[in-house]
This record gives sequence, C-alpha cells and structure tokens, in this order.
Amino acid sequence: MDSQFKETFGSWTQAIGTVISAVAGTPSNVLDEEFRKNLDLIGNELQATGNALLADAEETWSLDKFGNIIQAIGNSTVILGLVIDFDEITKQELIIKGNLIQALGGGTALAGAYENPDEPEQAFNATGNLLQAIGNSMQAIGGIAELKNSILEKDQEKDQEQEEQEKGAGTAKISISLFGREAI
Repeated sequence: MDSQFKETFGSWTQAIGTVISAVAGTPSNVLDEEFRKNLDLIGNELQATGNALLADAEETWSLDKFGNIIQAIGNSTVILGLVIDFDEITKQELIIKGNLIQALGGGTALAGAYENPDEPEQAFNATGNLLQAIGNSMQAIGGIAELKNSILEKDQEKDQEQEEQEKGAGTAKISISLFGREAI
C-alpha cells in the first residue's frame, strides 16, 4: 500500500473513530447504554486502526510515528476495558488509563509536527494532535469523576448494609434482654 494512501486512509479512519466514540460518550435518552458501549468499542477500534496505519505510513522513526503508536496502544487499552470481564472499577481504570495514554501519544505526535515546521500540512497535524490530546485528557478527567462517584456509591451501600446489620443485631440483643428479664 502506498504510504500517502495509507496516511490519508489512516487519518480518515482515526477521525471517523473519534466521532463515533464522541457520539457514544454523549449522554442520550435515545441511545441505550449497551448500544453506546458498542459504539465506543467500534470507535476505539477504528481509532486504533487509524493510528496504526498512520504509524506504519511513516518510513523512518520520528516523534509523529512514535506518537501514533502510543495512541494506538491507548486505544487498545480502552478496548480492553470495554470488552474484558473485570469488575466495574477495574474496567473504568483501564478506560481512564487508555485515554491518558492516548493523550500522551497526541502530545508526542504534536511535538513531532515541529520536526519539519516548513511543511504546509504540519499546521493541520499540530492542530489535530493538540485537539486529540485535549479531548483524551477531558475523557480521562470525566472518567475519573465517574470512577469517584462509583466508589462513593459502593461505600454508601456498604455503610447502609453494615448499619442494617448493626440494627438487626441491636434489635436481637434488646429482644433477648427483654425476654430474659420476663423469664426471671
């Protein structure tokens, strides 16, 4: 496959995947949770494929190539969090870490745009990678807030459960002591 074609195809594949993931991440009353999860999976698969094609289109090692490889690894980490049967907290942590890895890759590729600043397309590459890094960072921040809420909810459930058990034990003690006094 021609490097120019591979680069163009990879860029479009990555962009389409980003849009699909963005739609999946947007709260909706129309799309149910399972459908949005599947959309996010498809979007991340397309992004990983696009990033891998972009990296492969680079014939020599550069920050741009390395950044695209890192982004593909980040997408793969998000995919892992979406498909592997872990507990919810582990899944959320994998998705957060995957988004942070993607942001790191975007930043690395952004730095690569300054290796050849005279090339006209570098302004587009720099802008795209900057937006990608910002977007992935925002996804990670949102994921951290979501994870924090999940942990707080679990802690509240545990506290309520423990409180109910203590009330039950207290009620049993009171009943035993009351019935015990009547027997005397």
